[in-house]
Amino acid sequence: MTNNAATIPAEMMAVVTTGNGGYDKLVYRAVPTPQPGPGEVLLRVLAAGVNNTEINTRLGWYSSSVTADTAGTANESKGSSTQTTDGGWNATTPFPLIQGTDCCGRVLALGAGVDPNKLGSRVLVRACMRPHGFAKMDNIWMASDFDGAFAEYLVVPASEVFAVQCDWTDEELATIPCAYGTAENMLHRANVSDGECVLIAGASGGVGSAALQLAKRRGAKVVAITSPDKVAQLKDLGADVVLSRDANLVDVLGSQSVDVVVDNVAGPKFPEMLKVLKRGGRLVSSGAIAGPIVNLDMRDMYLKDILLIGCTAWDEPVFPNVISYIERNEIRPLLAASYPLSEIVAAQEAFMTKKHLGNMVLVPPCEK
Repeated sequence: MTNNAATIPAEMMAVVTTGNGGYDKLVYRAVPTPQPGPGEVLLRVLAAGVNNTEINTRLGWYSSSVTADTAGTANESKGSSTQTTDGGWNATTPFPLIQGTDCCGRVLALGAGVDPNKLGSRVLVRACMRPHGFAKMDNIWMASDFDGAFAEYLVVPASEVFAVQCDWTDEELATIPCAYGTAENMLHRANVSDGECVLIAGASGGVGSAALQLAKRRGAKVVAITSPDKVAQLKDLGADVVLSRDANLVDVLGSQSVDVVVDNVAGPKFPEMLKVLKRGGRLVSSGAIAGPIVNLDMRDMYLKDILLIGCTAWDEPVFPNVISYIERNEIRPLLAASYPLSEIVAAQEAFMTKKHLGNMVLVPPCEK
């Protein structure tokens, strides 16, 4: 192993998620520091973002037995310790698990066979990994399928770290990977192009606000859905039209008025989204925070030749694209708040209020 530190401690502080359930399942404690194997790197975690996916995984929300939205599932899980066998991205979550899907880190040590030029680089981690190549949709996710960034140190494949050259802070960079990778993947799959009208549900959240910026850089007209208190912020971010969540989309926009719907929300508004799509329109989805079970009138889909696109596995150009947008100053970070890693419960509680714009970040205690 090659490293640029005089001493890598035998133990590190981490938040360990011990099973499905409430905040009591988040335990801040000392654990062994991981060591990089062949083809891997050890990162010092500089900052780690907070996302819906960590909360959903802890709750077991990905289980087919769950029908409520994230907030409702969280309320039901208070005091519960039921282990779900299909509650993770790939069936059973390997508890105990260190979560943390977003990582800005510095390469501290190299496993055998890794390019020595990576040592010392400040990097972002591509959280969605395609272990069998990009020709197959099989994927694994850091912090859902193996230990993630809610720790002082992290081991990942060297192929999944991307050096980034910019003047952003570590905390600002940590807002990027999951939200912007997911949003860019959705726009890439939906082939959003210059001049199209794109409707974004949940536009003030991490993925939504990222999709807004990324759609604008592609030249699209953006209609954003959010709460009334965030209208000015989303207009400042570039939204052409901002609608309240309780607006009737058909009444306000008209039927067949939108080329693409970017939906990370689902829930009760889903039928309206299909109705405002033009013939041949596309609806692309990567989540269902307002509820996974929706009403779908098949006539709205097939009579208008609508294309429904599900997105989990990131395509090959997606993450390199995001890195290039950062380095060319084509997007900006939306850092809502930073918390010490030990205060993860306070961070997730604040996150769940949905009063913020963008992303929240956790900062480990180790020296930078």
